[in-house]
Amino acid sequence: MLATYRKAFVFNFLGSSATWYKLTIMAFLLLNPLLLFVCGPFITGWTLILEFIFTLAMILQCHPLASGGLLALEALALGMTSPAAVLHEVESNLEVLLMLMFMVAGIHFMKEGLRLAFTTLLLRVRSKMLLSLIFCVIASLLSAFLDALTMIAVIITVASSFYMVYFDYIQSLPLSERADKVPEGDAFKAFLRNIMMHGAVGTVFGGTLTLVGEPQNIFIAQLMGWNFMEYLRIYAVISVPALLACYLTCFFVEWTKILGFGKPLPESVRALLKARADKQMEGMDIRAWARMIVQSLVGVYLISALALHIAPVGFIGLSVMVLLTAFLGVTEEHKFGEAFTEAMPFASLLVVFFSIVAVIHEQQLFTPLIASVLKLEGEVQLLAFFAANGILSTMSDSVFVATVFISEVEKAFNAGAFDREWYEKLAVVVNTATNIPAVATPNGQPAFLFLLTSSLASVIRLSYLEMVKMALPFLVSTSTVAVISIMYFL
Repeated sequence: MLATYRKAFVFNFLGSSATWYKLTIMAFLLLNPLLLFVCGPFITGWTLILEFIFTLAMILQCHPLASGGLLALEALALGMTSPAAVLHEVESNLEVLLMLMFMVAGIHFMKEGLRLAFTTLLLRVRSKMLLSLIFCVIASLLSAFLDALTMIAVIITVASSFYMVYFDYIQSLPLSERADKVPEGDAFKAFLRNIMMHGAVGTVFGGTLTLVGEPQNIFIAQLMGWNFMEYLRIYAVISVPALLACYLTCFFVEWTKILGFGKPLPESVRALLKARADKQMEGMDIRAWARMIVQSLVGVYLISALALHIAPVGFIGLSVMVLLTAFLGVTEEHKFGEAFTEAMPFASLLVVFFSIVAVIHEQQLFTPLIASVLKLEGEVQLLAFFAANGILSTMSDSVFVATVFISEVEKAFNAGAFDREWYEKLAVVVNTATNIPAVATPNGQPAFLFLLTSSLASVIRLSYLEMVKMALPFLVSTSTVAVISIMYFL
């Protein structure tokens, strides 16, 4: 009986994950207390970061909320951080959590109109290269005034709608015919991976353009006393060339078909989407057109409200959900619940992630690196700041990294270590490095992490390593352009 229960507990632990993965997580949990006792909290803290990154990379084995959550709970139990410190990180990022919960839910009720609009775009633009560039440009320009998470939520909603049309078609076929459709399905998934990544990288580089594009932009601009136009003028020498490099890279990877890019939409799937769109248009009555008008008007309100920043993003998302459900006639509780199914697992994972950030903060894991780059002088210091911020932003939250670095830079400036002009240059470099190189991994960008943990990512096989691979050419090109701009134009 004891052996039977033991087998049951082992089987239930992390569910259907591979045995090697379960053993690895158990090894992490056993290693950390020993490492803390022998090597101290600094080494253990960095080990914990790498372990958490591993859980993100293995998301197709197990959602990191379970495995990463165990690591976060252990860090709390070992005293490497405290509930108060985690709460502080959550409070600092409350707007992000509210945005996730309400904005994603609000967009869920716009999927009918979004599907119609983007299906029209997909069917009219037959060139894959042009379509990829359109997705990248739209995402980047809207992200300059809206927010990256909202844009990613829209792209996920659209791509999921496309895939569900194809999935429903496959399910309608006899079992004997489904095997013949596997190559077609794989090609369609590859196409969706391309589109998703072009949209995702567009949100990153568009967010660097303006003061309101990313949270760290606002924080650093307020600290430096820059208004909207001053930020635009000072930062344009880096952000504009980097954005152009992003567009050229989009063209290049589609043209050369490297690293998984250049995958066209299968003609059979295009015909299927067209047939579905035609059928939808034929079946639309007055009530259906009324729904489209409501969704269009609420869409205009959403873009205007985000661009003008009339309220926190989460509150705008809640208002979108209220307006849509009221005027679309959604009154059943289970339909409201369906709208939150995509966002809540990621919102929970973000709290786990903030626990790891709290460990970084409590154990001052970045302090030695910051101290070392502050000792440097001249252009070498600028390059060191870019490299240090960029590397750390691929491991931790980029907003957190920017906040820690710019706070230390401010202390050094107040102590008379350098003049105002150099202070401004360092601020620009910190902001650049926590925006652009963060595209390398999903860790630094909440929008990337949201995409990675979405249900769509697992369906189209967009794994952590796949995202890293596909983001690599954008990382190389834009970081190179950013470094050149810093050295010669800043």
